[in-house]
Amino acid sequence: MSRTCVFIDGGYFQKVLEKDFERARIDFALIGPVLAQNYEPLLRTYYYNCPPHQSADPPPRERELVRNADRFYHALRKIPKLELRLGRLAFRGYSRDTGQPIFEQKRVDIQLAVDLLRLSYSRQIASAVVVAGDSDFIPVFAAAKDQAVRVVLYHSQNNPAHNELVEAADETIVFSPELIDQMLRT
Repeated sequence: MSRTCVFIDGGYFQKVLEKDFERARIDFALIGPVLAQNYEPLLRTYYYNCPPHQSADPPPRERELVRNADRFYHALRKIPKLELRLGRLAFRGYSRDTGQPIFEQKRVDIQLAVDLLRLSYSRQIASAVVVAGDSDFIPVFAAAKDQAVRVVLYHSQNNPAHNELVEAADETIVFSPELIDQMLRT
């Protein structure tokens, strides 16, 4: 049976919602079914992100961010056919301009790539619907296509995907208000 998986770079999708759709409040149980609706039946949706940093003695705002993220991730874990994959933040020093700590996401892109490759090479999927913008995914798109997997890229008009990533996909779709409306919380 041919099936579809949806792979969502959560950091990228969050930027899309903030910049293009005024922080639209999405029902995350609808993302996979809506994005996969024109392809084979949905096997699973994978959501990749990184929890916020929490220092040893966090100020109230930092504690609130962590608490909100924990609630969000807990809610995602309850959604049928949705797998949450969390990376880690790595400390990279302090900004010379602001003195603020600099953190970098680790393991997020590679987790997405591993899942897409595993499902492609085991022939569990015929279509991979990906929400991302990073050119790091170009090699994994090529590898999936070598396994006859259709790669569909969803991206933003105002936060566009890297040009070479767009070229690497079989199909590209720009998020529209109508598409986001199908995913809104009711």
